[in-house]
Amino acid sequence: MLTKFDDYPIHQTPEPIAQPASSDRNVYDRYWFNGYQDDGEFYFGIGSAIYPNLGIQDCGFSIVRGDEQHAFHASRRAPSEPTECEIGPFKLEVLDPMKRLRMVLDDNDTGISGELDFTARTACVEEGRQRSHRGRQLQMDVTRFAQFGRWEGEIRYAGETVRIDQTRVYGTKDRSWGLRPVGPPDPAGAPQAGAGQVFFLWAPIHWQDKCTHFGVFEDGESYMWHKDGAILPVYDDVDDIPGTEEPDKHAMAALEHDITYLPGTRRAGAADIALIEKNGKRHEIQLEPLICFRMKGIGYMHPEWGHGHWKGEVAYAGESWKVDDLEPMAFENQHLQQVVRARMDGQEGVGVLEQLCFGPHARYGFKEVLDPA
Repeated sequence: MLTKFDDYPIHQTPEPIAQPASSDRNVYDRYWFNGYQDDGEFYFGIGSAIYPNLGIQDCGFSIVRGDEQHAFHASRRAPSEPTECEIGPFKLEVLDPMKRLRMVLDDNDTGISGELDFTARTACVEEGRQRSHRGRQLQMDVTRFAQFGRWEGEIRYAGETVRIDQTRVYGTKDRSWGLRPVGPPDPAGAPQAGAGQVFFLWAPIHWQDKCTHFGVFEDGESYMWHKDGAILPVYDDVDDIPGTEEPDKHAMAALEHDITYLPGTRRAGAADIALIEKNGKRHEIQLEPLICFRMKGIGYMHPEWGHGHWKGEVAYAGESWKVDDLEPMAFENQHLQQVVRARMDGQEGVGVLEQLCFGPHARYGFKEVLDPA
């Protein structure tokens, strides 16, 4: 099946661009964004992905503000043109690759809508390839890049209107593609030995004169099997930003973290992270959580609107919940991001701390699939 990108000299296999190189059912290609005001008043998340071998495209938009989180979910049969990212009232449009992007969620009967423009503040930073197995089975094989930016526009929900001021609302764009478990469980086979385990921390932070990038995966013995850390320059004029990866990216040699968990949860009450340069210079960052967003609002681990599930030709729905009513140790509530106030080298910044922690982790004393701190 030919698409418009087949007219460009970008092919990596003898197949048309729309044909995945792998026949694995878990092939995906995803957009993901967050946005948050500098005082932590609100956080919003956006996600949209196509799963070509499942024939599905889906999306989500969610905002947490005060004591409530509101979420919009939508799904459709995947379009024949993969650049078409329009699902019911939701539309995502790349205005200028790696510089400007727009999300529109038209008025609809969920009561959740808005228009948001993302403008880059940094060039892109490519993370190292993320590849992991569980036993013999390949669980994840992903390429990812992140980019820091600002938002402007408006969000409407539950009769409320939130103005998004680009001088105060920061965020991160995350593009990833490859293989990652999506959709219904794989067909039954021999049971996997041992409990599943994931330990992931991700902390992109905006500062006045730079941005810092931090991400780690660790195994149950607390071995850091993947890390990404960098300091990036920021640009006042988006047209000055390099069109691909940042040539002046200052990559880190090592990363460290120290989390203080809230009792009875696997959620950080405070955290310290460190970026360590190749010459040994340390940048120690203290993180103070301000507001918590559950990633199920944009489909992650959602029991009904999880990624890659067939919902029909076109389907969408909305939901909301009181933040304090959530069970902190429920499976679906473990993947979260918290807006954080950050302090480093005498400066104050704002960003997020993302956490996903299942199974054992020796350093923090976790022994079971979901035993709390």
